[in-house]
Amino acid sequence: MKRRMTRLLPLALAAVLAAGCSGESARGAPDEPDVSPRLDRRTDGSELMALQPSAVPGMSVTSVKEVELPRVLETTGQVSFDDRRVASIISRVSGRVEDVRVSQWDAVQRGEPVVALYSPDYMTAEAEYLQAQVTSTLSGSPAFSGDNGVAQAMVAAAKRKLELLGLEPADIAAIKTPTATWLMRAPIGGTIIEKKVVRGAQVNPGDVLFTLGTLSDVWIGADIYETDLARIHVGQELEAVPAAFPGLAFKGTISRVSPNIDPNTHTLQIRCQVNNPDGALKPQMLVRVRIVTTPGTALVVPQSALVFETDGFYAFIQQGPDQVTRRRVTITSWNEAGYARVLSGLSAGEAVIEHESVQVNGLWHRAHGESS
Repeated sequence: MKRRMTRLLPLALAAVLAAGCSGESARGAPDEPDVSPRLDRRTDGSELMALQPSAVPGMSVTSVKEVELPRVLETTGQVSFDDRRVASIISRVSGRVEDVRVSQWDAVQRGEPVVALYSPDYMTAEAEYLQAQVTSTLSGSPAFSGDNGVAQAMVAAAKRKLELLGLEPADIAAIKTPTATWLMRAPIGGTIIEKKVVRGAQVNPGDVLFTLGTLSDVWIGADIYETDLARIHVGQELEAVPAAFPGLAFKGTISRVSPNIDPNTHTLQIRCQVNNPDGALKPQMLVRVRIVTTPGTALVVPQSALVFETDGFYAFIQQGPDQVTRRRVTITSWNEAGYARVLSGLSAGEAVIEHESVQVNGLWHRAHGESS
């Protein structure tokens, strides 16, 4: 019995020690501060949250800064064809393609034959023109009893019909005998951008056979922030530097400013007319656009003062010694590490919570009865 008590004594002692430690731990653990944020809804729809600085250890406040912008405004853009220098070659008759003289990306001159098209419509129109000429010639002889004015009108109508079929005046003057095959010519000089026809294909009026474009002058579309709109104007000179040729700078001017602003990015697009004599700038090429402008200012805020949620960025603005409000902010990148440029939502000099803004955001949701 004595031996059995000797074995149980250490176990009982351990149990007593464990219970004592547990009780001491429970009694000695500090209670979590019960932070219950209070929300004040004003008549104008704004909301203020009561917040004592001691409720969020480490919280600090900073000001929205207004800084000077450089005189050179830089943005990115993309090259495209000047649509005034693009033309389509369409079929004006029903027929069949007998021969294709050019291929995609070929350079052609204005008036150069590009496709031979067989169509009885050509033969009919040429025969009518030749017959009208014969009638007009006979009307000038003493033996002709008809109205010479009517004969001349027939010639003019037949010639107009050939012009509507795409024949140039020199082509019409060269007609000596009707033929069902005609060589269609390039309306402008340039590059074959798109080729939609092959030999033997059947075509109908309105079918696009080729698309031509010239690259001697190109357009560059670039985005400008709404806050920079006052710094640009039509006719302003610029330089375009392509990513493919960083050592080349192409001169141009702003030719158009879009009347619409994207509400999501607060940007608008400008169209730049750029001289491209050697054709180095290609459609869809990315370029860096540099515009020399008048000085301006921008608002910047530390990135640590911003909280991101699913629908955008938010900042907490101090309205008094113990009150804050939350506001949505539109931002973009800035050239100083750790800062963002403010496009909308904040004003210069406003006091915003910088450090621990995420914890303050959690209290804001708690005040709304939400989970952060």
